[in-house]
Amino acid sequence: MGAAELHDHLAGGLTTVARCWALTRADGTRYGFTDHDRDLSFDGLVFRAGSGLSALALQQGTGLSVDNSEAMGALSDAALSEAELDAGRFDGADLVAWLVNWSDVAQRRVTFRGTLGEIRRGDGAFHAELRGLTEALNVPLGRVYQAPCSAVLGDAACRFDLARPGFVFEGPVLAAFDGRRVQLGPLAELAPGWFARGRLEMLDGAGKGLGAAVKRDRMDGGQRVIELWEPLRAALAPGDLCRVTAGCDKRMESCRLKFGNLLNFQGFPDIPEDDWMLVHASRAAGAGGGSRR
Repeated sequence: MGAAELHDHLAGGLTTVARCWALTRADGTRYGFTDHDRDLSFDGLVFRAGSGLSALALQQGTGLSVDNSEAMGALSDAALSEAELDAGRFDGADLVAWLVNWSDVAQRRVTFRGTLGEIRRGDGAFHAELRGLTEALNVPLGRVYQAPCSAVLGDAACRFDLARPGFVFEGPVLAAFDGRRVQLGPLAELAPGWFARGRLEMLDGAGKGLGAAVKRDRMDGGQRVIELWEPLRAALAPGDLCRVTAGCDKRMESCRLKFGNLLNFQGFPDIPEDDWMLVHASRAAGAGGGSRR
């Protein structure tokens, strides 16, 4: 109903329209922005004026082509802060853009739906790539036939119950170094390397909601040290709670011995190697036509 009324309003020649953007982060926090000179409210959200957010030319089309655009705006504590952007809290955030009649906000229509892509910042401003809904079509789908397991530990294909004792540690951070190394304490009951290839997530503090993959898990001076592949882009402090999940190296032996989950192993360890499949018949060790084993 509102879209039809907006169409009639636009056809009248004299228009009172503005653009509004609703941004929803992965943690559920919502932000509203508008290029109008006063705040607007609808859809349960206040769209703030003076945020400095604007969108460049939007390219849209029919078919399966990827819609794209770019948003730019000023960094401020009231809108988007540099610290939150640097921490990656807006990576992949959902975005909805409206064209709104600011004199009657019930007259509006959605002009863009998508997510935030690459974000660049500098000189007190940021530029964010807007990715349309068809961007999801670029994600490869299907089963990969390979020797290592293709499942993610604990997902529907793996079916391993991470609630079992010893596979998830939750506790305070004793010390943090450059956001990349975290000291957790002895954890003597778990062998060094237990969490390698796992994941660390922060449960509170400045890094709440952030996480990264574990590169190394080792003992250093009697203390357990977790080293991450990428630093957490937030100031971690002693006492911050974290969750660390055991790592899986995708090998059949680890699935059997470490997790006892061999029935759900999603790899194909008996697939012949490439060099065996390409070998010329006359060079093969056996030519009897039987099993290769």
